[in-house]
Amino acid sequence: MIQLTAFDQLPSNLPKPFSGQVIAEKQLNDFISKSLELKKQPLVIFGANWCPDAQCLEAVMKLVTVNKFVAQHYEVMRIDVGDYDQNMDLYKVFGMPSKEGIPQVIILDLKGKVLNLDSNDRWRAARETAPQEIFNYFQEFANQP
Repeated sequence: MIQLTAFDQLPSNLPKPFSGQVIAEKQLNDFISKSLELKKQPLVIFGANWCPDAQCLEAVMKLVTVNKFVAQHYEVMRIDVGDYDQNMDLYKVFGMPSKEGIPQVIILDLKGKVLNLDSNDRWRAARETAPQEIFNYFQEFANQP
């Protein structure tokens, strides 16, 4: 596993990466197809800017080492669930019921199969998790054929 370095420091102001945009199912499916054509694993994050765990997860993803790794292995789409009142129907694309509790991280393999259905909600406690542990999670699922 790649280890974080002294250069990987969390910012004092946490990022707010969710745009409020409503995503059509076709847009999500097109994102998955494009990612697979690029030979990168689709990584979909359901979240909202009001959620401190989604902000913490995003802060870790912006760390230099993590950002470089993710860019090499994944294509990332962030889906804003608002106050659980938008984009909730997109969970069905992954064979999941829509549910509250974010962030939800969905990682697909290079064939488009979801790899982490049993652990995709674990980052609902991202603010209580060490950045290295979050990074390790992304490393564990990378390069899945």
